[in-house]
Amino acid sequence: MAHLRSVGAVALVLVVAATTAACSGSASGAGSGGGGGSTTTSSTGPGTAPTESNPPGDIPDDQAFVAFRPAAGAFRGFTVKVPEGWARTGQGSVTEFRDKLNHIRISAVAASAAPTVRSVQADIVPQLKGQVPKFGGAKVSKVSRHGGTAVLLTYEGDSAADPVTGKVVRDAFERYAFHRQGHEVDLTLSGPVNADNVDPWRIVSDSFTWK
Repeated sequence: MAHLRSVGAVALVLVVAATTAACSGSASGAGSGGGGGSTTTSSTGPGTAPTESNPPGDIPDDQAFVAFRPAAGAFRGFTVKVPEGWARTGQGSVTEFRDKLNHIRISAVAASAAPTVRSVQADIVPQLKGQVPKFGGAKVSKVSRHGGTAVLLTYEGDSAADPVTGKVVRDAFERYAFHRQGHEVDLTLSGPVNADNVDPWRIVSDSFTWK
């Protein structure tokens, strides 16, 4: 009987050890799975865009562009390419195109003198400071585009609050001032500061042509 009790005790110890090992393995597996889940969650958590999505404000690489020529306003002697399908509004000599967080504004005015880096710094920058919330980072330079020389003003500012969500977006602006024979056309391109729209904006600014 003592021998049988000894064998039974050994068997019980083996069963307990096996059960403990199984539970430990299961817990270890759950921990690994949880770690993998944690990695997945962090990669798609707040502030991190999923890898399959473009950052907010990115214009798609396959975006088509169409030529725009104003049909209203005192001066219509120019064309510029704009993204196809964007919502268009206009009043007088100002035409605007919008899509989600991106915006293009085109205006034509009479101007006897061509804009210069100094005139934009002295006149336009103070004007925008009073119009654009949290205006900052202004830089003015002269650039060459296919349509000729332009004065480029880059700056940042806050967008108007979204009427539904109340969110405000920090925008980056590119304002090109083209001039010829008493006419100035100002082309302003804007979108979120973290958007990668260098190529689309270059397509638009390079497409400007006098007619």
